[in-house]
Amino acid sequence: MAEHITIREADGTWVVRAGGAVLGESTRALELTEGDYPSVIYFPREDLAMAFLEQTDTVSSCPFKGNATYYSIHTKSVVIEDAGWSYEDPKEAVSAIKDHVAFYPQKAAVERI
Repeated sequence: MAEHITIREADGTWVVRAGGAVLGESTRALELTEGDYPSVIYFPREDLAMAFLEQTDTVSSCPFKGNATYYSIHTKSVVIEDAGWSYEDPKEAVSAIKDHVAFYPQKAAVERI
């Protein structure tokens, strides 16, 4: 793993909410810490209501994690563009986050319950 990135199991139960909907709840979430950036919680896809998420055309690249694809959140009341991201084929050093989705804190509420 890149020396400045750590991935560990996130203690407890984590929930993600947006647009008045609970998008997921997990006891199997991962916490990724990268340098001085705030930690990010990655939810396993199996623990998310993927029907609320629609993949967009947005893509970004990280030299340490690989290429990220983005998801918009669609609820009855709102569409939140590019609210989450996932590394479909992450670099080997961070392969634990494969099949997981993370969310921007400005666009979705991620909290430990």
